[in-house]
Amino acid sequence: MKIVNINTLHPKEGNKPNVELLLNTGTLKEIQISFTKGQVMAEHTAPGAIIVMVYRGEILFGIGEEKHTLKEGDMISLDAKVPHDLLALEDSIVRLTLSPKDDFSRVQMLTK
Repeated sequence: MKIVNINTLHPKEGNKPNVELLLNTGTLKEIQISFTKGQVMAEHTAPGAIIVMVYRGEILFGIGEEKHTLKEGDMISLDAKVPHDLLALEDSIVRLTLSPKDDFSRVQMLTK
């Protein structure tokens, strides 16, 4: 058992958000992404299905040419290999759920 708190913003300098592995249960991985306003995760894909939840703040979530404004409490799911990008419209905390086959280091590489 592990107890974590997703409510603390952990900003990083520059134009890339900070990512932290919160939980790895063997059946899923929970990641916290802390954005400061204006930070971006450039277009990328995931090898498996993902769930993204905006815990705090507001982001612009792009899926190809479509753009969706996601606010606190909004969740979106994507199938594997769907191109997507994120832009923080304000300081934000995003929760990302990955399949067990996906690797946290892949997400870290997106923010280097």
